[in-house]
Amino acid sequence: METTKWVLDPTHSELGFKIKHLMISNVTGSFTKFDAIAETEGDDFSKAKVVSNIEVASINTNNSQRDEHLRNADFFEVETHPNMHFESTRVEKVDDDTYNLFGNLTIKGTTKPVKVTAEYSGIVRDPYGNTKAGFSLSGKINRKDWGINYNAALETGGVMLGEELKIQGEVQLVKQA
Repeated sequence: METTKWVLDPTHSELGFKIKHLMISNVTGSFTKFDAIAETEGDDFSKAKVVSNIEVASINTNNSQRDEHLRNADFFEVETHPNMHFESTRVEKVDDDTYNLFGNLTIKGTTKPVKVTAEYSGIVRDPYGNTKAGFSLSGKINRKDWGINYNAALETGGVMLGEELKIQGEVQLVKQA
């Protein structure tokens, strides 16, 4: 079967996260610059190969002071490690609308296996004649697995930041001719 290449539509895609703060609420953020390429057999995503790069400096939590802290050595070290990288290793089709995407995620020079759930929304032709596929992504990682260990003890007990990071995304891919 013919290989089909799909590229990210950045104007209709977003990549976000949330993490516990003070153990009572979540802080959310996003990465505003990232790309993705998928290769499929025809329009079948059940054996897709996916590669994505995320510019870490594009982190945005709607607080510039916090964003600068996240870019420094306590967290992402963007000057040394400017990108995160994901490369799929396999896809597991759960049902007609759900896939588990397994792959390797590299953050700060450390590569670990991850699983992301992709809810498939279908394929449609837009008003400009482009064929697009849509997905909602979700997953969880432990930030300490990648050496992102910064935290602070609270006077009342507990810590400032949770270890689990929830990942969420909305992705539109554009089929290439």
